[in-house]
Amino acid sequence: MKKGIIIAIVVVLLLIVASNSFYTVRENQYACVVEFSKIVATNDQPGLHFKVPFLHSVKYFSSATQLYDIPPSEVITLDKQNMTVDCYVLWEISDPLKFYQTLGSASVAEQRLGDQTYTALKNAMGTLAQADIINMEDGGKRNEIYDGIATTVNEKAVVYGINVLDVKIKRFDLPESNLNAVYSRMISERNQMASKFTADGNYEASIIRNDVDKQVNIMVSNAEAAAAKLEAEGEAEYMRLLAEAYNSQEKKDFYEFILALDALKQSLTGEENTIILDKDSKLAQILAGN
Repeated sequence: MKKGIIIAIVVVLLLIVASNSFYTVRENQYACVVEFSKIVATNDQPGLHFKVPFLHSVKYFSSATQLYDIPPSEVITLDKQNMTVDCYVLWEISDPLKFYQTLGSASVAEQRLGDQTYTALKNAMGTLAQADIINMEDGGKRNEIYDGIATTVNEKAVVYGINVLDVKIKRFDLPESNLNAVYSRMISERNQMASKFTADGNYEASIIRNDVDKQVNIMVSNAEAAAAKLEAEGEAEYMRLLAEAYNSQEKKDFYEFILALDALKQSLTGEENTIILDKDSKLAQILAGN
């Protein structure tokens, strides 16, 4: 019984020793074997590897390219204008031994890279005026600035076992306070332009309306004059025709008699009508039977 317990204990101890005698390295990974806080070996070959159990521990670092998105910060241009820059850094661990000895972790490395990148950006942007930065349309010139910043940061990061691959600016803008002032000024300018366009449009519309009103008045006046002329001509023709129709005394007397009959007819349309006629009126003579 005791022998079996001893064997079981030995087996467990062997399993524990065996489990602490090997470590695994994955793709895109550095494995640093540490002995008493000192790296004694590094390995980047994927697979299973041996280490001294209980004496050695393993510290892992990524060997892949890493992206650090630096928080936006303000820089001052050559003409003393504040601008906000938002950028990121692509970096990788080139020497895990130096990296472990100088920094020890990715978070510390990103903090150090952020400080160095900000310093390089501040120095680079301090040589350019704000107008040149905003109007920088030449992509080649912009890439030269990025490459210069990346080179500067990489030269300082080498001592930490870091290789800086690239530095890119995502956004380069005015600070929030200045940005609001610029937006307000732009809105005011657009409102002024809109007011000017509206005033110009109203002026042009008034000219068109006045011209149309003038043309309408001329057309109406011409039409009224033409109508008056036609009416006068009609009246003249009517009088001419009457003069031709009643060009003798008998015809005139007959016309006057017809008119008198029409007047009498119109006056006798009601009831109990009284007609007063002159005794010399031919109509009175006819009614009296003379």
